[in-house]
Amino acid sequence: MAHIIVVGNEKGGAGKSTVSMHLATALVRMGHRVSALDLDLRQRTFGRYVENRREFLAEAELDLPSPDLCELPEITADALRPGENMYDHRLSAAVAGLESSSDFILIDCPGSHTRLSQVAHSLADTLITPLNDSFIDFDLLAHTDASAEKITGPSVYSEMVWNARQLRAQAGLSPIDWIVVRNRLGAQRMVNKEKMQRAVGNLSKRIGFRVAPGFNERVIFRELFPRGLTLLDLLDIGVKQLNISNIAARQELRELVKALNLPNVSADF
Repeated sequence: MAHIIVVGNEKGGAGKSTVSMHLATALVRMGHRVSALDLDLRQRTFGRYVENRREFLAEAELDLPSPDLCELPEITADALRPGENMYDHRLSAAVAGLESSSDFILIDCPGSHTRLSQVAHSLADTLITPLNDSFIDFDLLAHTDASAEKITGPSVYSEMVWNARQLRAQAGLSPIDWIVVRNRLGAQRMVNKEKMQRAVGNLSKRIGFRVAPGFNERVIFRELFPRGLTLLDLLDIGVKQLNISNIAARQELRELVKALNLPNVSADF
């Protein structure tokens, strides 16, 4: 059975597609078979990222390890069972078709609540939720008082993850390993950054997720997207020497992969 990784939250701009692409590419470079699905059927940022990679590598005549991007199958109404949702069927059919040929299936969710995203969360063996280091994004997980020190209640997204966990438990499946990734961190030590660290740490104990380090804010990530490249590809495309920022970013990726604790995966790349 393939291990299903879902990258999701309900807010755009948190770095879901960047995390998805770098994680998928890192796993392929380590020799794992990785299939990828983009459930944002309108924006398709992750899908565009992989397609940009295909086009760049073909034009440059390069052969670099890449995830296998797959599309949700089209189905007809007569293929549905009575009361079955079309999106449920499309996603379950896609996953069923990929399981035998994949070690990992990575699913990138849209930055909003959709039926596809809801179903994907219930399929997750590992759920990764990138979070900008801001209380605007923290509100995705839980609500706080004006001091940002006291948690007053869960958010709708946390409740959706809770429901997904309940569905998996009822089906006799293993619990979701939920990891919140603090992303786009600033280099400076600031009061807000320390408050966020305390708030995320306290909430992790209350609703049951792990906290992992993500990526600092770096220009390089914006520059890589048009060519579909990742930090791991720079030396392969002719960059003779990585600068300090690139070396630090690669180390951040290693730390993230290590923290995820995926089956049969090390951070040796």
